[in-house]
Amino acid sequence: MTGKILKGIAGFYYVHGTDENIYECKAKGVFRNINVKPLVGDDVEFSVLDSIELKGNIEQILPRKNTLVRPAVANVDQALVLFAITHPEPNLNLLDRFLVMMEVQEVPVNICFNKTDLSGSEEKQALLEIYEAAGYPVYFASTYDDQGIEEIRDLVRGKTTVLAGPSGVGKSSLTNLLYPQAEMETANISEKIQRGKHTTRHSEIFGIGRDTYLMDTPGFSSMYLEDLECSQLKDYFPEFEPYEDECRFLGCVHIGEKTCGIKDAVEEGKINRGRYENYRLLYQDLKEKRRY
Repeated sequence: MTGKILKGIAGFYYVHGTDENIYECKAKGVFRNINVKPLVGDDVEFSVLDSIELKGNIEQILPRKNTLVRPAVANVDQALVLFAITHPEPNLNLLDRFLVMMEVQEVPVNICFNKTDLSGSEEKQALLEIYEAAGYPVYFASTYDDQGIEEIRDLVRGKTTVLAGPSGVGKSSLTNLLYPQAEMETANISEKIQRGKHTTRHSEIFGIGRDTYLMDTPGFSSMYLEDLECSQLKDYFPEFEPYEDECRFLGCVHIGEKTCGIKDAVEEGKINRGRYENYRLLYQDLKEKRRY
């Protein structure tokens, strides 16, 4: 039978089969031998060992469309990164790190700011100006009073979407609004593996409609960029590109150079200064990491 891995924990993989049942599966040893680990989102072939207890063995991982390193998931169409607009205040440096990570992995990103019922229009406008200018679709929502939820439904329909963001911004609340059965399904699996059901500790995927999957991922409070040279970082800030021809030197990294189109664009208000300062901080982090 074929199916999709919805969740993996403690060596068990929960596979949504074509018969609509969820099977608790182990992965065959052959995967360890070739150093391949099944991922949430993988399409697999599996054998049914017990049709009553719904147990099986994963026999083969079908070809992946793509693979993300963090979060570790496969076959993704887009990411929806969720931050609170307030309570807590959004950590835009953390958001920019996430955007770079998705740019590196070539995954389209949509940004959603939750808890708009607690904020005014000025905060919304400021965030809209920063991130729309950088080329990212920006949505606003409130899981408290359902503002913007229909727009999110339209956004995820027919796609596999990774939902990511820091803890405490409303990811689980959004998941439960989009798919009320999520909490019940999580509770059933948690009962089986004796884990708490209220906090997302591992990536898991929910089928929330026809050809529509939502991957809920653990909250993050920090994010480290790996396998990226500091000189490459500029390529992952989309708003820099229109002004790079005005840089004096080929390969300008927009930090210490005197004649730099990016730095001029920042001074002229064409590039958001906060985004540029986060670029400088990320550049320095990568440079320091390279030294050690």
